[in-house]
Amino acid sequence: MKEHLIEQLNEKWSGKPAEEILEYFLKEYKGKIIFASSMGAEDQVLTKMIADIERDTRMFTLDTGRLYQATYNLIQHTNEEYGLNIEVYFPDSGQVQEMVASKGINLFYKSIENRKQCCDVRKNQSLKRALSGMEMWVCGLRKDQTVTRFFNKLVEWDDKHKLMKLNPIIEWTEKQVWDYIKKHDVPYNVLHNKGYPSIGCKPCTRAIQPGEDSRAGRWWWENAEHKECGLHNSE
Repeated sequence: MKEHLIEQLNEKWSGKPAEEILEYFLKEYKGKIIFASSMGAEDQVLTKMIADIERDTRMFTLDTGRLYQATYNLIQHTNEEYGLNIEVYFPDSGQVQEMVASKGINLFYKSIENRKQCCDVRKNQSLKRALSGMEMWVCGLRKDQTVTRFFNKLVEWDDKHKLMKLNPIIEWTEKQVWDYIKKHDVPYNVLHNKGYPSIGCKPCTRAIQPGEDSRAGRWWWENAEHKECGLHNSE
């Protein structure tokens, strides 16, 4: 049943302007749809669109406890700019303490298993709480961000969290994102001006070199096919 619905939604809405897509889904799933923002450039575009269409839509971000100060500044700036109250979800302090006591404060550099455990404790568990009771979550994924996202679609079924995922700008290019930001004077993370196209936790993010993939600065010590934290893995 859900597969048929998702297929119908993709046929109807794929290729349509992001604003039209959002207007339909924000109203059709009102009260059961939530926007997950990493405070990245793509998500700032969606924040502006959602604020214009349905300002009371629930929006949240995940504070892992290891973010850049620039990211915290952006959360505050965005709330003030659009009159929002972006919900902030924090990891369980007991789980963090247990993990650090067992494997060290910088465990993620030692193995992919450790890094994924850190992402799970600091991000994925919080995401589960944020998505509880929802039928759809909105994300700022784009196909050309990384090889792991090339096959993502506008509407997908997230089997891990048992709800639909909406990617309104899945077909957008990086240029489209920045053209929109400039045109509408959208607040964005100042680290983007310093060679950081993708910004996560401070210990796991670096600036990229000319010609590198936009996600090359995330978990740079790993192979490209491993560079997901688990938030956007459907299984």
